[in-house]
Amino acid sequence: MQGAIGGISTIWVVIGVGWLIAHLGLVNQSGRRLMSVLAFTVGSPALLFSLMSTADLAHVFSRTVVVSILAVAAAGGLYLAVAVPLFRLSLGDGVIGFMTSCYTNAANFGLPVALALLHDGTWVAPIMLLQLAFIMPICLAILDAATARASGQRRSPWRYAALPFRNPLTLGILGGLAVNLLGVTVPDLVMRPIDMVGGIALPLMLMAFGVSLRLDPLPGRGPHRAPMWVGVVLKVAFHPLLAWLIGLALGLSGTDLYAVVVLAALPAAQNVYVTATRYDQGELLARDGVFWSTILSVASLLIIAALLG
Repeated sequence: MQGAIGGISTIWVVIGVGWLIAHLGLVNQSGRRLMSVLAFTVGSPALLFSLMSTADLAHVFSRTVVVSILAVAAAGGLYLAVAVPLFRLSLGDGVIGFMTSCYTNAANFGLPVALALLHDGTWVAPIMLLQLAFIMPICLAILDAATARASGQRRSPWRYAALPFRNPLTLGILGGLAVNLLGVTVPDLVMRPIDMVGGIALPLMLMAFGVSLRLDPLPGRGPHRAPMWVGVVLKVAFHPLLAWLIGLALGLSGTDLYAVVVLAALPAAQNVYVTATRYDQGELLARDGVFWSTILSVASLLIIAALLG
């Protein structure tokens, strides 16, 4: 549990640095947007390439992955079925809300939690692969299409089909997966600068989030709060509950069942906020959803550890 608490505290310290530099006037809204854009277009693709090129693929075809996929689909589907028609969300806000309800912070939050609660960091690999290789590209393609429509651009169906492959995050994901699957050894001369550039992604994401907390309205206030809370409740409560029920139905038990529930209870990923900022869609919904799910997931994880651990 100390490892999980240490991972949580590290995240909040970096967020606090972002809040402080905004409070001191060192960064304004333009600077915050630049930080998010750099994280999205430069740092994150390099980081994702590095992660995917060395990810452990051993769990890809296990039953735990099937349970995780079904739980993600169920939690996200509930958001689309309830929040989108109830609050009449736009396409972009609906996509961001969907990601808030089921897109897990597996990289900078899930790894220390997996090590502390499951004693095996490789449990996060299949979740990362699912999200980075499938969920993220699909969501980015939809947001790209919504942005094009809003700007009055007309694109052919083939152009829409190619959108995922023209996005920097998707290119980083697919490039890393290709290297991993083909067994290619990338020379150190190439990987070292990639790792260095990728190292800016997480600090920039977290500090941009902290800047937003200081300069934007306080979390939970504004017209976005109702759909935001639906996403948060789904993420920290219903997502792990659905994973537990589906796991039982598919015959999981012991560590396997415990692992899929813990992974489902992780908070919404910081990438959701970065993506919302990049496309100017549902920024406050994403920011507040990440904020509150990160706080409330601590209680959720402690309850799960007490009941199943």
